[in-house]
Amino acid sequence: MSLERVKAYLQKFGLDGRVRVLDQSSATVELAARALGCEPCRIAKTLSFSVGGGAVLVVAAGDAKVDNAKFKAFFGTKAKMLSPAEAETLVGHAVGGVCPFAVNGGVRTYLDPSLRRFATVFPACGSSDSAIELTCEELEGCADGFCGWADVCKLPAPQGG
Repeated sequence: MSLERVKAYLQKFGLDGRVRVLDQSSATVELAARALGCEPCRIAKTLSFSVGGGAVLVVAAGDAKVDNAKFKAFFGTKAKMLSPAEAETLVGHAVGGVCPFAVNGGVRTYLDPSLRRFATVFPACGSSDSAIELTCEELEGCADGFCGWADVCKLPAPQGG
């Protein structure tokens, strides 16, 4: 089970005790925000892409969207998300629980600067009903296959006037 693998992985960092198993689904940004009682933008969604024949994860704020031009400039290829089956096979977690912890070997993980707006964020923990609250520094320190920060997303335009 992915959740148990993630807990064992996070134990190496002394963070396993902070994993929260929720009473409801956290499979989408909106569901996770509702289950955790936080703003959707504070959900650290993990997006999985095919780059150069391998899997790349980009962890971004819940309100961020991939900017195709930025993605291509950074990775040298068009943004192509993995299918649910590819994500489970290549990354090691099913869609809804994809996270940057306890991933399969060779998976590269990047964090998007959209996360830096918040003191803490909530990534999933390998299942569609789990999360952990981490600072960006903690997330950077424990993200499996961490390669750096990649500015590949855009934020929504401010509302109102």
